[in-house]
Amino acid sequence: MIVMQKILLAEDDPNLGELLKDYLELKGKYDVVLCQDGDQALEQFRKERFDLCIFDVMMPKKDGFSLGKDVRKMDQTIPIIFATAKGMMEDKTQAFELGGDDYITKPFRVEELLLRIQALLKRVSKDKEEELADKFEIGNYFFDYTSQVVTYKGQQQKLSTKEAELLRLLCLKKNDVLTREEALVKIWHDDNYFTGRSMDVFLSKLRKYLKEDPNVEIVNVHGKGYKLLVS
Repeated sequence: MIVMQKILLAEDDPNLGELLKDYLELKGKYDVVLCQDGDQALEQFRKERFDLCIFDVMMPKKDGFSLGKDVRKMDQTIPIIFATAKGMMEDKTQAFELGGDDYITKPFRVEELLLRIQALLKRVSKDKEEELADKFEIGNYFFDYTSQVVTYKGQQQKLSTKEAELLRLLCLKKNDVLTREEALVKIWHDDNYFTGRSMDVFLSKLRKYLKEDPNVEIVNVHGKGYKLLVS
């Protein structure tokens, strides 16, 4: 049985709300729960599990920003799209400061909203997969991220935490480019020159650990980052 992803839609305009609900259910194959004010939407969120939220900002009883703030207290990760007729930069800033993932200004095309929803849900799905990934085959090597150990023909190499984090990112991007900025920000939370030089040392160590298999190589991609090649 296919379980449809569920969307909480808070929109006080009944005509627009029904239009969006019908379109997203028909074209996007989503299960959409429509609420016409912020209080009703918050109550619904407490009762059910949702995969994504769309909140109109200008709503009676509880506006979209206040609703988003309340939802974030209960769930830090659920994607939230704010929709409003206002186009002021401060509104966009507030949307993201409150933990919103996207912002769309009315009037908008329903096709554009659907594309934004699909992109957000795809990203969340990928993030969840990456969170769960902790064991990797690298040619003839086996890497266990949780224990921070690389095994080759029965021989084990214990990695430091930073080495393990860097190798995991390379594995998640296997045969694709891991940008220098992404690695620095995710592991060191900083992308300055000196941190970059420190990462180069860890890369050298990883190359040493993986040198026994000629089909495995960590290469520099000029101007971009690094690539873990496994042939």
